Amino acid sequence: MRSSQQHIIESVERWLAEGESVWVCTILKTWGSSPRPVGAMLACSLGGELVGSLSGGCIEEDFLEQLKDGSLKARYDEHGKPFVIHYGATEEEQARLKLPCGGQLHVLLEFVSATPHNQRVFAEITQALRSHQRVSRRVNLGNGDIGIEAISPDEPVREGKEAVASDGGMMLHRLSPVYRLLLLGAGDVARYVAEMALALEYDVTLCDPRPNYLDHWSVPGVELSTLLPDDLVRSRFSNPYSGVVALAHDPRVDDMALMEALKTDAFYVGAMGSERTSAARRERLPELGLSETEIATLHAPIGYPIGSKTPAEIAIAVMAEITAVRHGRRR
Repeated sequence: MRSSQQHIIESVERWLAEGESVWVCTILKTWGSSPRPVGAMLACSLGGELVGSLSGGCIEEDFLEQLKDGSLKARYDEHGKPFVIHYGATEEEQARLKLPCGGQLHVLLEFVSATPHNQRVFAEITQALRSHQRVSRRVNLGNGDIGIEAISPDEPVREGKEAVASDGGMMLHRLSPVYRLLLLGAGDVARYVAEMALALEYDVTLCDPRPNYLDHWSVPGVELSTLLPDDLVRSRFSNPYSGVVALAHDPRVDDMALMEALKTDAFYVGAMGSERTSAARRERLPELGLSETEIATLHAPIGYPIGSKTPAEIAIAVMAEITAVRHGRRR
């Protein structure tokens, strides 16, 4: 089950376009050791196809059971509007659902009919996310009406508990586009980084403008490009949902990307190399027109110091650091 918000929204948009109504579930609040954060989503077609997750599988199983026996629809018909289920409210229920000790979830359930209005709203949300625009999904908790609200590009990226705002009558759910990674340099480290990034649901592009370097490099699901790295960064990897990872060990490729990426809002910019190589790079970057402040945002040497030696181990260190930076953690 793919769990990124964009993939879930795209699935809902597709089901509605096919004329099928959909259940949409959103975590509103959590207490204790909850398995998924506030804002996490699950969507389910009436045929029982799931995308996203609310837990490690226990809540999903309970949801499907209620879907099959008709109790979910009966509960919706009784309320006539979205309703909230409290999971893990008692020790007995925590044991039944195998939730972590003390974990509780408040989950909003919406029955979204395949009306022209709902089809249009989800199509607009899908288009915005594909364009890497941040948007909020607005839900009227009194009658289930949905809408879309743009988020200012200047507003900080909000995830976790800040992803959902509810005043009792309206819910605003901030939705994030899929994160992108641009990898520079076709090599073994890039191969392992790409595979791990795909598993973490990044969109991944590998760029190498050097002749023949891409001839025997491929990872299913990774876009390959021979464009000039600075042009590629400028056109597609300059927003807070983009990361740029220089792995070529060739200044002609790496520095060309870095001189542009360090001027952008990319959430992560890093370059592979030893301490010595990284120091030399920092001395070289001012010649490319970068300020000390911009250079200070560069992660180099790249990755966490875990004693990595092999390409796979280096990739683990790199993706660990990228994940930490994405979630606001620093060394």
